[in-house]
Amino acid sequence: MITVTNLAIQFGKKTLYKDVNLKFTSGNIYGIIGANGAGKSTLLRAISGELEPNKGTVEMLPGERMSVLEQDHFKYDKFSVMNTVLMGHQPLWQNMKEREALYAKDEMTEEDGNRAAELEMAFAEMNGWEAESEAAQLLQNLGIKEDRHYAQMSDISNNEKVRVMLAKALFGHPDNLLLDEPTNDLDLDTVQWLEEYLSNLEQCVLVVSHDRHFLDAVSTQTVDIDFGKVTLFSGNYSFWYESSQLALRQAQNQKMKADEKRKQLEEFIRRFSANVAKSKQTTSRKKMLEKLNVEEITPSTRKYPGIIFSMEREPGTQILEVEGLKAVDADGTVLFDNVNFTIEKGQKTVFLSHNPKAMTALFEIINGNREPDAGTYKWGITITTAYLPLDNTEFFQSEMNLVDWLSQFGTGNEVMMKSFLGRMLFKDEDIQKKVCVLSGGEKMRCMIARMQLKNANCLILDTPTNHLDLESIQAFNNNLIQFKGNILFASHDHEFINTVADRIIELTPKGTIDKLTTYDDYIYDESIKEKKAELYA
Repeated sequence: MITVTNLAIQFGKKTLYKDVNLKFTSGNIYGIIGANGAGKSTLLRAISGELEPNKGTVEMLPGERMSVLEQDHFKYDKFSVMNTVLMGHQPLWQNMKEREALYAKDEMTEEDGNRAAELEMAFAEMNGWEAESEAAQLLQNLGIKEDRHYAQMSDISNNEKVRVMLAKALFGHPDNLLLDEPTNDLDLDTVQWLEEYLSNLEQCVLVVSHDRHFLDAVSTQTVDIDFGKVTLFSGNYSFWYESSQLALRQAQNQKMKADEKRKQLEEFIRRFSANVAKSKQTTSRKKMLEKLNVEEITPSTRKYPGIIFSMEREPGTQILEVEGLKAVDADGTVLFDNVNFTIEKGQKTVFLSHNPKAMTALFEIINGNREPDAGTYKWGITITTAYLPLDNTEFFQSEMNLVDWLSQFGTGNEVMMKSFLGRMLFKDEDIQKKVCVLSGGEKMRCMIARMQLKNANCLILDTPTNHLDLESIQAFNNNLIQFKGNILFASHDHEFINTVADRIIELTPKGTIDKLTTYDDYIYDESIKEKKAELYA
């Protein structure tokens, strides 16, 4: 359990929040949400002790242990992967090092012998004899192969380091667990494993994430940072989002009477409760519905970007035909082979692969930026495309301001360009920035504005939620559901895929799996699991 009392955090003259009084209890997972810059990560840093608050205290129960997902991926480069994970349980690690030092002595004194006996007893109580096998299982579940478990951290890839640091945070069943963006750089299968793992924990977990499905799957409570306050709500992200939108519509309806509002809100809670009761995350310890009440439902101050894709031209019946396509990576790895498909009018197709480079290679090929190693593709003559690449670096190597930069990609005057940037939440002072100094999220919003100028009837999106906040992801997602043209995309966002895609094509080195289905049905289909095992073998 973690108790936060009268917490206040201020940077210079800017106060993030004050008078924060919260109690985080065992058996609950708290999803922390808020606009960019609201102080989500800062709150975790204050709770972990990494950041000294301006006022207030953070306390745990005596004897409890806290574990934090660290962001410094180079901190443990001098250690092996296995030892890095074991260091996640510091009392056990210190015990191991002290025992090792004692047993390394040429001669042990009686005092040394007594101390060794104490250490052995404590080691057994901490399940030390099973520690390496438990760490190995965690690593395997997180996609780190056995032959990498004793490699040096300096010798593994950054993607692997992310997973090792997550294993380190989870190792040893800490009483309190703090996770800042734990799904970053994880593939969909690993995220699914992490959801199930956390949902079965009895400890206290605080998590910051931009992955809505992940938050919904694991969180029992939502901590919302808004209005300069930190407020605890019962329910997960979807409940918070849908209820806040309902409250906003009610606030805008001046004619609605108070009793009508209350009746509408109570009906919303009833419907939400019925839906959650059927979900797989419901367990006896997760009784969030018992605490839902109308008074918690208030409008949010969040601003959502105006992402609106429209088609200038109605597409014909011929969209895209691909025959025998093959792509090989620079190191000789076959990314995909024998890829054949025809996209039908109106289809929204997600492309999956165990190797994320496969989707990028496909999109680069069909956009004419890369030659295939075999095969052909053909677009219909009525098709116009707008492409959102994974790597947008080349677009921002300029000192132009935002208006001049956007003007390169469409016709229209300065007022029109400013309106498109305004839709994407760029204020007057923002549009004078040089594009080379923009953050990752700002660059992505610029790229989306660029796409909207094209009025294309086919959108090609390579991992479109990268660097975006929850508000931008929600707005993007909502518009793609309504878009009448074709969409070809890749994503690590479960909710994004499940709500947008009506067709799934998985690219493998030996061919494709091609299904007209939802993502949820796809991942639980046993016949598909068998086919994947065959094609990836």
